[in-house]
Amino acid sequence: MSISDKDFDQLRDFIYNICGMYFHSTKKYFLESRLARRMEATGTKTHMDYYQLLKTLKGAEELKFLMDEITTNETYFFRNVPQLNALETKLLPEIVEAKNKMGFRKLRIWSAGSSSGEEAYTLSMILLEKRATLLKDWIIEIVGTDINETVISQAKEGVYSAYSVRNIPDLYKRKYIRDEKGKFILSPEVKKFVTFNKLNLYDDSKMIFMKSFDFIFCANVLIYFDTASKSKVVQHFYNNLQPYGYFFVGQSESLHGVNDKFKTVHFPGGFTYKK
Repeated sequence: MSISDKDFDQLRDFIYNICGMYFHSTKKYFLESRLARRMEATGTKTHMDYYQLLKTLKGAEELKFLMDEITTNETYFFRNVPQLNALETKLLPEIVEAKNKMGFRKLRIWSAGSSSGEEAYTLSMILLEKRATLLKDWIIEIVGTDINETVISQAKEGVYSAYSVRNIPDLYKRKYIRDEKGKFILSPEVKKFVTFNKLNLYDDSKMIFMKSFDFIFCANVLIYFDTASKSKVVQHFYNNLQPYGYFFVGQSESLHGVNDKFKTVHFPGGFTYKK
């Protein structure tokens, strides 16, 4: 069923007010196709019927399924190598030195929009390699969050396809991945540093509790937000980052026109942001 402009605007605004994701009119077909799947699953006949369903008590449960449909979760291990190299060789030693001076040996990293967990587990592998040297006797916490409950479940399971693991360097693959008939299973050692939770980045009441992170990664998530939503979410990231911490976005993303409190820090092949 083709969606009318009126129904598109109403459902788009409803989604926007819930999670900050904004669907431009050029994305009308995409939203229409995702809504069609949920309308079939719920037995609703019209877009207005489905909209009314979302506003009922049952709507909270249906909203979870709708979020699963409209969020894209394309990711894989070791996705942004220049960022990872900068983290490992320059930024991590810098922060470790600063925290050692304070006598505080705890590292907290947030993977926001963590999808099925590849980014968070990539970071865990890199830090594991530092446990005998730079991070000896340190507490490591990596928090992955996403609005999509299906991918959170996948992340907690820690089982991946050949596509997801194709970029993992051989050293890491040998040490931390077990191949069982084409299913690539993550070692418990990597998983122990990482927790995954559902989080709506647009929910102020939840975001204020995401405190004291040394590194925040939010790659290819802000592209779903309009400028107002981006500003709101990025301000939370700013507030939740340690004064000496770093904030990473995707390679094609920028905070230009979104937040002027961060300053850009360049490194070979890329950049990051700092307070």
